[in-house]
Amino acid sequence: MAPPTKSGPRYDNFIQSEKVRVIDHEGENLGVMYTREAMEQANDLGLNLVEVSPNADPPVAKFLDVGKYRYEAQKKANAARKTQKTQDIKEVKMRPNIDTHDYDVKMRNVNKFIENGDKVKITLRFRGREMAHQNLGMDLLRRVQTDVEEIAKVEAFPRLEGRQMLMVLAPK
Repeated sequence: MAPPTKSGPRYDNFIQSEKVRVIDHEGENLGVMYTREAMEQANDLGLNLVEVSPNADPPVAKFLDVGKYRYEAQKKANAARKTQKTQDIKEVKMRPNIDTHDYDVKMRNVNKFIENGDKVKITLRFRGREMAHQNLGMDLLRRVQTDVEEIAKVEAFPRLEGRQMLMVLAPK
C-alpha cells in the first residue's frame, strides 16, 4: 500500500528512493548514503530527513525540522502573495460632445490610472439622436488614443455595444 499523499516535501519514511545525497543541519555535504542510515542519523540529532531536491540523481535530502521547514515555506509564499500587484480595470465614462476642460480632467484620470499600472476602459455613452453621429464618438476615442500613445497601448480597439462605444487601454 502506498503512503498517503501529503502536500509539501517528502520526509523520513515517505522518501521513496533507496539512496540520497545527504546535507546535514549545518550545511555540510555528507555524501551519498542509504536512506535508512541517513534517517537514523537525523533521528539521533532530533531532526527529520527532508527531501529538498527530489528530481536530482540521487535525490538531495537535508536534516531539518519538518514543521519548521513547512512554516518557513508557508511564510515565504504569503510574503510573495502580499507583494504581488494585481491589475484592476478602471472605467472612465465620456459623452461624444464632451467639453475641452471636462476632457482634460478625464484624461488626467486616465494618465493617473495607467501610471499606477491599471487598465482603463473608456466608455462613450450615446443618448437619443447622438446615435446618428457615431463618427464623432470614433473621432473622440482616436483623440484619446493619440493622447496616451506614449504611456499606453490599445488592448481592445473601439467597438460599439448597443448605445455605448468601448475601448480598453493597457500600460506599455
